[in-house]
Amino acid sequence: MGKILTEEQVKHYHEFGYCSPVDVLSETEAANVRQHLEEAERMYPEALNPTHRNNAHLAFCFLDEIAHHEIILNAVEDLIGPDILLYGSVLFIKEAWSPGFVSWHQDATYMGLVPHDFVTPWLALTPSNLESGCMKVIPGSHSGGILRHQDTFGEDNILTRGQQIPDVDEDQAVNIELRSGQMSLHHAQVIHGSMPNPSDRRRIGVALQAYMPPHVRQTIGENYALIVRGQDTHGDAIPLRRPTQDMDPDAVQQRGKVNNNWSNILYRDAAEVRSY
Repeated sequence: MGKILTEEQVKHYHEFGYCSPVDVLSETEAANVRQHLEEAERMYPEALNPTHRNNAHLAFCFLDEIAHHEIILNAVEDLIGPDILLYGSVLFIKEAWSPGFVSWHQDATYMGLVPHDFVTPWLALTPSNLESGCMKVIPGSHSGGILRHQDTFGEDNILTRGQQIPDVDEDQAVNIELRSGQMSLHHAQVIHGSMPNPSDRRRIGVALQAYMPPHVRQTIGENYALIVRGQDTHGDAIPLRRPTQDMDPDAVQQRGKVNNNWSNILYRDAAEVRSY
């Protein structure tokens, strides 16, 4: 029995590459986080616009608190052990009636992190369901290694390079439906994606991408990481600082440095580079 996850949930994660749902916040608590986020969007539009939604936990205290949430870390510890580093985060926001989608892909493809022993919690701040374009996964696909991806740079594709795996058998897909305040956890190699949001409501999720044990290393760029529990027993990470207040200059500078590093890693050898 783990700290949060049952033996069945841990087994399911290792066998199928994902685990869902896991209760983290009450719906009221999730609504409060959403309120903080939307207030921050109004106050700092340049810091949270659609091309600048990576690693906001380094500049905003309410997202840093999510990154250190005890339930999330306990669940992650059940999967990867007690020494936990956070590589980064992404806000996945689909506006109402948005054509934006996420193509079939594997997170580990362009991240430069090896081995692929890292896990991404995806926390819903609004209901994430079929109506709003929830995540879907191909169970068991994490065990097949990294597959060939094609860069499309599609206008409505939310991913950096519009990367996609061709010829995925969508009949095997499982929809990951979450109420606000619940999370899913998925393996670095599991094939997943999501459809557009045709509903009249925003769909907001926070991907903590990803939590990793200290033996995972960066092979392309700098290995910036936030030590969120335990120790960096390998000493390979460049430790990051938690923000002391929203958008303080040091935090903004640190976030910019990390995002530039991400861009260099994710766009290595790419035919083009989007605003990031």
